[in-house]
Amino acid sequence: MTLTERCAYIKGLAEGLDFDKKDTAEAKLIKALIDLCTEMAEEIDDVEYDIAELADYCEELDEDLGDVEEVLLDLDDEDDDWECDGDCDCCDMCDECEDCDDCELYDEEYYEIVCPSCGETVCFDESVNAEELACPACGATLGCIVEDDDVNTVE
Repeated sequence: MTLTERCAYIKGLAEGLDFDKKDTAEAKLIKALIDLCTEMAEEIDDVEYDIAELADYCEELDEDLGDVEEVLLDLDDEDDDWECDGDCDCCDMCDECEDCDDCELYDEEYYEIVCPSCGETVCFDESVNAEELACPACGATLGCIVEDDDVNTVE
């Protein structure tokens, strides 16, 4: 039974005892308490409704924030080709990445090549077509061939 229903029940009991017709101090007190309980129950119902609406709104915000995080952090695109830009969170050089757990290349086999145009070190894995590889710094096509553990630049 809700608070509003309980207040209505108590009000019905008071009416059954004819407190409406009595003009005593006790009857006035009971009527005032019943009115107060009714108002409080209505306010509590309003607050509970507002809390439920806010909880739904927070859930929607949480879902929207999750969508934004996925877009900003590329959580859906874990299989994308990853090229190191030399600005890892864990170190400054690509060849040091294998020494830590923070770099995305830690558990993957990857290749490095120095761009002959700008000198930028480019890292890539076997999922990248090495013959069409372009330098992310200057855009020059590197055109290389992967042989076992070596990378050879095609002139």
